[in-house]
Amino acid sequence: QVQLVESGGGSVQTGGSLRLSCAASGRSIDGYSMAWFRQIPGKAREFVSAITLNSDKTYYSDSVKGRFAISRDDAKNTVFLQMNSLKPEDTAVYFCAAALGYRVYESYDYWGQGTQVTVSS
Repeated sequence: QVQLVESGGGSVQTGGSLRLSCAASGRSIDGYSMAWFRQIPGKAREFVSAITLNSDKTYYSDSVKGRFAISRDDAKNTVFLQMNSLKPEDTAVYFCAAALGYRVYESYDYWGQGTQVTVSS
């Protein structure tokens, strides 16, 4: 079992930045692909970004490409999402997810509880 706890959410103005962290416990994440998703109330959860095991590859949704950067520190069992040039449409609850082995857009096994990001215009 892997437990995930997100932090770093908050309220910023348009153009601002936030850095989300996802701290994992229970097992080392070095054999896991890690991802960030987001969800607006009443809408389906949306893929934001993923980083495969060994930081082999990173993936981004078109809506965040060029503005967000995912990274991982397996020694600290932590994954990060650096969010720059934030827009009001980035407002959502952001979830961290983990999957053993290679994953990108779906089929994640473990989820955090989410952290709220609010971007005001």
